[in-house]
Amino acid sequence: MEPGAWGNKTVVTEFILLGLTKNIELQSILFAIFLFAYVITVGGNLSILAAIFVEPKLHTPMYYFLGNLSLLDIGCITVTIPPMLACLLTHQCRVPYAACISQLFFFHLLAGVDCHLLTAMAYDRYLAICQPLTYSIRMSRDVQGALVAVCCSISFINALTHTVAVSVLDFCGPNVVNHFYCDLPPLFQLSCSSIHLNGQLLFVGATFMGVVPMVFISVSYAHVAAAVLRIRSAEGRKKAFSTCGSHLTVVCIFYGTGFFSYMRLGSVSASDKDKGIGILNTVISPMLNPLIYSLRNPDVQGALKRLLTGKRPPE
Repeated sequence: MEPGAWGNKTVVTEFILLGLTKNIELQSILFAIFLFAYVITVGGNLSILAAIFVEPKLHTPMYYFLGNLSLLDIGCITVTIPPMLACLLTHQCRVPYAACISQLFFFHLLAGVDCHLLTAMAYDRYLAICQPLTYSIRMSRDVQGALVAVCCSISFINALTHTVAVSVLDFCGPNVVNHFYCDLPPLFQLSCSSIHLNGQLLFVGATFMGVVPMVFISVSYAHVAAAVLRIRSAEGRKKAFSTCGSHLTVVCIFYGTGFFSYMRLGSVSASDKDKGIGILNTVISPMLNPLIYSLRNPDVQGALKRLLTGKRPPE
């Protein structure tokens, strides 16, 4: 910290992240665990991307969205875990103010796109099962691109709004963040100026980035469930549900952890529980996604096997 333009106040020029533990021996173990998790997550999502790219059967809207989801998962975990690994390796974590604000922006940008992309995937399943005759027209390549662009635009506006709102707050000490990455609630706790506006923005952001997408997903799958139950053959119902099961599992994990992170509007204080939820958000969810989609999908499994063995996909 250094003297600033606020009289006797000092300006925070860097933040000290407490991380997950102060125990040096435990830090070494955590380094190995999170490095392994990072490699597995990036490798798994890159494998999904490669399978979608080389397998003609996977050149469909559903897998187009899944490919984008894999890219986002790689981005989300890369924004948070490599800096944490560097901190665990050096046994200290001093983050410059600008780097902290940048991490906050990119994390909320990528996680926000994730929110709305899951909504687009639910809409895709609704059209495929409930409107099969017009599916190819309503989910053309132009529509797919437009949906991803809208997801990115909404998330960019949300992330930029929160970042600007945090950057105008006064931080005059202390500068110790009780977390392993820079996020809104722990930074709010350190501000020496009013965070009333930030709390309101957090409420509005949580509504548009969490509640509204969840409502659309719920409505889409209510229609899907009704349509599937009208299918007379048990095999047909099983096939229809199998295409939605993976997506619903990912939605539950993603929104479940996100709900506990940002929808606790009565408190912005940081705690060790928030660190555990942060691990679920930044590590476990991106790591499970490729596993969930590959385990429940024979087409993805076949593409991955051909990719590993070097066999060409059938014409």
